[in-house]
Amino acid sequence: MYDTRIGHAHLKVRDLERSVAFYERFLRLHVTERVGDAYVFLTGGAFHHEIALQNVGTEAPSPAPHSTGLYHVAFEVPDRKAFAEAFEALRAGGVDVAPVDHLISWAMYFDDPDGNGLEIYCDTRDDPDGARLWHGRNLPLPAEKIKAYLPK
Repeated sequence: MYDTRIGHAHLKVRDLERSVAFYERFLRLHVTERVGDAYVFLTGGAFHHEIALQNVGTEAPSPAPHSTGLYHVAFEVPDRKAFAEAFEALRAGGVDVAPVDHLISWAMYFDDPDGNGLEIYCDTRDDPDGARLWHGRNLPLPAEKIKAYLPK
């Protein structure tokens, strides 16, 4: 028997530099390696990379909206304060963000410049208002509730 874990996500993008700038700015990743103008590898610090970006050119088609494939890649932040900071940074940067309270987590969903689905979340299972299991619950998460965790 053997164990596995997710090592990284490999995403195809149309404009490598635009995508690198997006991932550096909003997900606070940094470049660990470049392979010409074909690939860039980024990390949050723990590994060589969590995200690999592959340049497929400006004319690459988008996947069909209801086709199979990757739905999103999720990035965890340590707490609601960090979640609120990421929420504000994305909104200030003009990124359309959809926040949701799953009771096991606070999550926000958004797309990168090429339409790749992304999520930033914080685990809330051990919080007083948290739940142990999801049970398919998607409650509204108003901006005012998120912003309450930002420093005044």
